Amino acid sequence: MGMDEIAGKMQERVAGSDFASSVKFDCGADGAIVVDGKTVSLSGAGADCIITLAKEDLEAMIAGDLDPTSAFMQGKLKVDGDMTVAMQLGQLL
Repeated sequence: MGMDEIAGKMQERVAGSDFASSVKFDCGADGAIVVDGKTVSLSGAGADCIITLAKEDLEAMIAGDLDPTSAFMQGKLKVDGDMTVAMQLGQLL
């Protein structure tokens, strides 16, 4: 799955939500996805919270095969910035 496909799936999930903050998913050389309220883009823009993880782990979270909290506890993702924003978005994933 490419980053554009992952962004499309995220867009579907945030479109009907009340999420109003910004989160950047930084997958290193594979690229970044920024969720800003109900808008999802492939950009390197800043955000309230930056989540660093492997593209494969992001794919697994979107597919429902990897719980965001478990991924954090296992060290598969790192959160910089506002942790409450990450927790809000985690409920949507």
